[in-house]
Amino acid sequence: MGLRKFFVAAAFAALPLSTPITAAAAAKDMIVIDFVGEPNSLDPHLQWNPDSFNVYRNIFDNLVTRDDEGDFAPQIAMEWAYLSDTEIQFKIRDDVTFHDGEKLTADDIVFSVKRITDPDFASPQLGQFNGIIDAVARDDTTVVLTTDGPYPVLLAQLTKLSIVPQHVVEAVSKDEFNANPVGSGPYKFESWNRGVEVILARNDDYWGQKGAFAKASFRAVPDAATRVANLQSGTSDIVTNIDSDLAAQVESGGVGKVLAARTERVAYFAMNVTKAPLDDERVRLAIAHALDKEGIVEGILGGYEAPVSQLVSPAAFGFVEGMEGPGYDPEKAKEILAEVGDPAKTGFKILTAPVYDQRIVQAIQQMLSDVGLNAEIEMTDMGNWLQQMQSGPQTIPQSAFSRWSCGCQDADGIMYPILHSSSGWANVKDEELDAALDAARSTIDADERLGFYKKVSEIVARNNYVVPLYQASVIYGVADGVEFTPLANENLFLNRIRWTGE
Repeated sequence: MGLRKFFVAAAFAALPLSTPITAAAAAKDMIVIDFVGEPNSLDPHLQWNPDSFNVYRNIFDNLVTRDDEGDFAPQIAMEWAYLSDTEIQFKIRDDVTFHDGEKLTADDIVFSVKRITDPDFASPQLGQFNGIIDAVARDDTTVVLTTDGPYPVLLAQLTKLSIVPQHVVEAVSKDEFNANPVGSGPYKFESWNRGVEVILARNDDYWGQKGAFAKASFRAVPDAATRVANLQSGTSDIVTNIDSDLAAQVESGGVGKVLAARTERVAYFAMNVTKAPLDDERVRLAIAHALDKEGIVEGILGGYEAPVSQLVSPAAFGFVEGMEGPGYDPEKAKEILAEVGDPAKTGFKILTAPVYDQRIVQAIQQMLSDVGLNAEIEMTDMGNWLQQMQSGPQTIPQSAFSRWSCGCQDADGIMYPILHSSSGWANVKDEELDAALDAARSTIDADERLGFYKKVSEIVARNNYVVPLYQASVIYGVADGVEFTPLANENLFLNRIRWTGE
């Protein structure tokens, strides 16, 4: 493929990403948002689970972002162009300063790219950016990234690569930067009361659309019912991670409202195929037949979600229409386990954490028990869950309930880290699977990519390396005066939240 033309005009960079803020929207000084837990990290290159990402995403800018319709939009980069299949040039804004007043330049972008792609830095996001092999600043406002081959998912991944200030990061330790992060985003870090809340303050010098609220409080409230009670008592403005029962409670309570959207996130039952009894493909097939996806979606989740048979949701590129996996058939599951015999009775743990809907985890355990499997739920905190799940086959638990989103709306950001043998999240070692995943991230042609992802989904369905369950929805309880658009990538941008008054 030859030289490609610029596909984002500089004029587009000036367009707002959402409705301009009115005088009424500025009337509320503090917005309070209740999450399940506190961030695991405010260093954006160290973690990207939702409770971390949705806080630090407001402290830092990225090269590019997505608008409320899910299309690529400029952020620090005003325009970009492919110079070749493996080189992309970005022209960046020259009016951006970090929160300490220092100017953001191309050198900061190069530093940020090289930091997150340095294997010694050991970012858990490395697998999403390791196709980048070089970053060069041509001048203060021009950066060229080079990939190790055609890398069609690059822009999608760059929507979540935060730009950090080189002069700050090099002067402090990792722990010090995590405790006092400095970015260029619409909100500044103010304080972190561990286990309680993170407070951000509006960046009044922000180059782009400013927030409606002078301050934002992100609170850790593990119990979902307590989060809803906070909303209904007026002590919080947005509550996240509520289920269908609590959504109905909000809708019928006369205080607040529900905002929801189906997302790119896929819920799945993860299995370590190197550990008994899940190293037996017959046991994995029995598990696939034992799990009633429709029952989970309709009976527990109130129809907000949708069953899926692949690790990609319809909100992401790489979803294949008509893909099917083993259907719900508990009698077939029992037959298979009877054939396996005593090894199928080997006990195994289902690792979970409070952030997940425990009704689903308990239902999964019951469904497995009903067909004769010996599964036991193991609860841990989210930090430990992440540590176990991303540390390779020896540490990854026998099984776990998980929900995955890359924030990029591309199958590469979901399938590659979960399935490719080079990833710390993966325990599968399948050369055919690795080859298809590598090929899918190495061709620009969209039809070819889709064909490779179809092959990946067929391999997964044939071997039941994981059992996809459903396309997850993001469900918020929201105060009556708050307006925003829930996004398929689940980003919560403070400067896109509007206050319309009581």
